[in-house]
Amino acid sequence: MQKYYYIYTYGCQMNVHESEKIAGMLEDRGYIRTDEVEKADIIVFNTCCIRESAEQKIMGNIGAVKPIKKVKKDLIVAVCGCMSQQADMASILRKKFPFIDIVFGANNVEFFGEYLDEFLKQKKFCNKVIQDKNYMESATKMHFVRDNSLYAYVNIMYGCNNFCTYCIVPYVRGREISRAPKTIYREVKNLIDMGYKVITLLGQNVNSYGRDGSTGGVTFPKLLDNIANLQGDFELRFMTSHPKDLSDELIEVMAKNPKISKTLHLPVQAGSNKILKAMNRSYDRESYLNLIRKIKEAMPDITLSTDIIVGFPGETEEDYLLTEQLVKEVQYHNAFIFMYSRRRGTIADKLENQVPISIKRERIHRLLAIEHEISTKLFEKMIGSTQRVLIDGENNLFYLAKAQCGKVVKIAKSTVTKLNIGKFIDCEITDYKNGNLIGRTK
Repeated sequence: MQKYYYIYTYGCQMNVHESEKIAGMLEDRGYIRTDEVEKADIIVFNTCCIRESAEQKIMGNIGAVKPIKKVKKDLIVAVCGCMSQQADMASILRKKFPFIDIVFGANNVEFFGEYLDEFLKQKKFCNKVIQDKNYMESATKMHFVRDNSLYAYVNIMYGCNNFCTYCIVPYVRGREISRAPKTIYREVKNLIDMGYKVITLLGQNVNSYGRDGSTGGVTFPKLLDNIANLQGDFELRFMTSHPKDLSDELIEVMAKNPKISKTLHLPVQAGSNKILKAMNRSYDRESYLNLIRKIKEAMPDITLSTDIIVGFPGETEEDYLLTEQLVKEVQYHNAFIFMYSRRRGTIADKLENQVPISIKRERIHRLLAIEHEISTKLFEKMIGSTQRVLIDGENNLFYLAKAQCGKVVKIAKSTVTKLNIGKFIDCEITDYKNGNLIGRTK
């Protein structure tokens, strides 16, 4: 009989990429992906715990599997990722959802296939959460089932050493570990040869690459430069950057190489020095704004995005207004704005002066309105400009492309003869409508 799998993926791009590994291991064992959860013979929850709302959603979705399991006695349910990596979470999950069969952590995703084989043989609950990252460099030879044939993620490092007071990541992902440069080059080269066009390098803090002393002196700017100089028609991106580690050398490398996307995600989190210090962000407002000025001087057409937290413990109205002012000064094309969420095990969870939810909601709405107005004006300013875009889809009326800024570009089929999926073209932007750019070929 044919076997089917279904994967729930929550959280960041790291989790998305890890789900691609999990899918590969399942397909190597004869499973086929299904879009119908009720049809699945194995359901995997790849979890996130960065915010309380994420955990609540995951718990609800796991609970919804119970009636499916009652009907399909042989259904296998597995939970992995950052949430399961938390202390005692495996036993909490098992107690709350006794129908879970396998629990493993974010540190040993590469071994999921072995855990599944073990469970199928022994038919006993399998708890495989380990505290130390156990990464196989042979992962470059693993079978990835990627969601798209044009876009690919490549991990260059794991873990985080920053210990921002609000963040659970260092506790569940562990300390920073950099992959060997040669294995990264090999993986990227393989992707280019396979026809992937946009390659995104991933790490909790990509700028820290090599600082663990394991890369023979290859820093992140050097790694980026070397990859960008590989032969092939591709675009190179990376995320996420920490402002304290973004160097002049990196700015120079980005500015000089046309294959490196002129887009940068640079989380600021807050505009108040008092709050930045309480967050343990290791930079202040002034140094962040100075960094932005350097970036814009080197790359005037840079597209900037950021993460912001409102309602951090102790944030006053004056602190919040400093964040508003910073957003207006920087002029972000995109901002991902969140209300502070308490996380058990973090320093911020124990801080006094927790901000009431009503104030957090009011501030996030104010800031979202400001950012929406800014981003709309910035994208409208693109009208008349020429952008290099990747044709990545089509419907009855339009060819769909993706600009470096991340926006979808619609090109009316009535204006062109034919555009090939997977090709970069120069496109003149003629309008900005309903959150999309409208373009025509040059």
